[in-house]
Amino acid sequence: MKTYRKELWFHTDRRRQLINITPQLNTCLQESGIREGLLLCNAMHITASVFINDDEPGLHQDIDDWLEKLAPEKPYSQYRHNGYEDNADAHLKRSVMGREVVIAITDGKMDFGPWEQVFYGEFDGKRRKRVLVKIIGE
Repeated sequence: MKTYRKELWFHTDRRRQLINITPQLNTCLQESGIREGLLLCNAMHITASVFINDDEPGLHQDIDDWLEKLAPEKPYSQYRHNGYEDNADAHLKRSVMGREVVIAITDGKMDFGPWEQVFYGEFDGKRRKRVLVKIIGE
């Protein structure tokens, strides 16, 4: 069995941002040479997420609006966690959106349903963070 590991780095210019990382994952898959197996992609920071959804701007805004209603950034004083950092909302948003995705690899391609794409969700941005890509198979 072959294995492949790579870290993708992101530095967003906004506190909250969704980035389609499907093209980077396709590049990783090609670099790996793996034709059959599994691709794991996970955020390496507790205030960021990796998830699968549709790449449609209206939906992205709906996701952001929904998360902001569930865990509003302000007022910072509403959270017991906030003290050293004002990012309790980002921790909660990540809990809802999840840490990782696992994608089946068949014939050298990611097995997606219609419209599925992989996204990096940043909820406490403006600093450098990473995503792990691990591919195993033959």
